Amino acid sequence: MSRRTCMTRTNPSSTTASPAVSSPDIPVPGRLCAIHQPNLFPRLTTLAKLFAADTWIVLDDVQFTRRDYQHRARLAALGDPQASRWMSIPTHLPQGRQTLIRDALIVDPDLALRRTASMLQQYYGASLHWPALAQVLEPMAAAFGSNRTAAVAESSTRTLLDLLGWKGQILRSSDFRARPGRSQRLADLTTAVGACSYLCGTGGMKYLDVAPFMTQGIAVTPFLTPPAGVWASGHRITVMWALATLGPTAVAGRLQAVAAAQTALATTA
Repeated sequence: MSRRTCMTRTNPSSTTASPAVSSPDIPVPGRLCAIHQPNLFPRLTTLAKLFAADTWIVLDDVQFTRRDYQHRARLAALGDPQASRWMSIPTHLPQGRQTLIRDALIVDPDLALRRTASMLQQYYGASLHWPALAQVLEPMAAAFGSNRTAAVAESSTRTLLDLLGWKGQILRSSDFRARPGRSQRLADLTTAVGACSYLCGTGGMKYLDVAPFMTQGIAVTPFLTPPAGVWASGHRITVMWALATLGPTAVAGRLQAVAAAQTALATTA
């Protein structure tokens, strides 16, 4: 099957594209699509993958996993990224282990918000960049009010992407129909948003079956980040450490460089 013709990178504003969540039939087409569960203050490598994509599909209708990053983030000390501690949002699963991410509930949202804000300030309040980072917390108050863990996690990531100048669109998997099977589902979702390439992390490449993508004329583009510098701990700790250490402008520059490399790779795929 011939590969579809890709559009150029359109980068529509995430603030204007967000309402498309309620209108999944008319997504804005883009070259690269990333599909990832909502993560609470995600790791640098995770945020870099989303930043490199034109579209982030929030995978909110799969099973909640307590050992994942859907309700927690690893905070690292400013001067030592190896010294870290978990920050978690206490979460109740109404359907037990079968609870979907979108249905997970926050235990005592007001207390969870206060603890989250307190821990972030404790770890990063001494940074020269804290005033800019503190603004990230403001939109999250409403998200905690929703009583949904996924809403808080998505809000934390969305606000960080906005802070770093990302201009893509955010949609949710629960707003689209897709066939069962892990790889088939990802291929169907990528097709549904008009993307020509699926951006896949190193973990996903271990299990992904590329056949459903090939059938629909979609390229699978491996996502890689540099191994050294700030990236050395970027797969383990929250991006808040890099932002507090280097500042939003410096981190945005690094993400832009990675995104440019991924766009070039997808173009030649």
